[in-house]
Amino acid sequence: MTRIFLGLALLDSLTLIAAFAGGILSWFGSGSSSDTTVYLTHLILGLTGGILTLLVHCLIFTYFLGTGRWVKEVGLAYQLPDEPWPKLTRELKRWTFPPALIAMLVTIAAAAAGMGVQVRAWPWYVHGLLALTTLAVNLAAFVVEYRSVRTNGEIIDHVLVEVDRIRAAHGLPSNLEALAQEEGERGVPSGR
Repeated sequence: MTRIFLGLALLDSLTLIAAFAGGILSWFGSGSSSDTTVYLTHLILGLTGGILTLLVHCLIFTYFLGTGRWVKEVGLAYQLPDEPWPKLTRELKRWTFPPALIAMLVTIAAAAAGMGVQVRAWPWYVHGLLALTTLAVNLAAFVVEYRSVRTNGEIIDHVLVEVDRIRAAHGLPSNLEALAQEEGERGVPSGR
């Protein structure tokens, strides 16, 4: 998940930066005229960046809800103590969700302000300030999210090692061996 998130966050950051640069070029080139190619490029990049931003942060919400639940269920099934792993996954959610939500809300506000400028109902500087805030808040949120995703991956690895240790102590095959056995029984080729 770390590589997937990094790629998506980088793509989103570049799209938001390009949208911001397009907005500046559009403003200084033709004011708020909405019939220029530069403006239309800014609009398309801004909407794409906004939707991509929502996608990336929603992916983070879904990832932590799913993996947090998995760690909790495995902890209950194998009678693992709450500390350190299940508790740490809950703390990661508490650290990660607020910046992600704020980043989403600021991005929505910037897009709405952009439409306000287009119909000449809002002053341009409101959209400009919200767009600049969007860049800063999203970059900060991406740093927090990346660290949390990386830590969460380490937690999952630790839980898997602990489960394999418990399974071995009870004379059971490791997770990988049990999965291979199950796939063989169902006729599923291994090494998908």
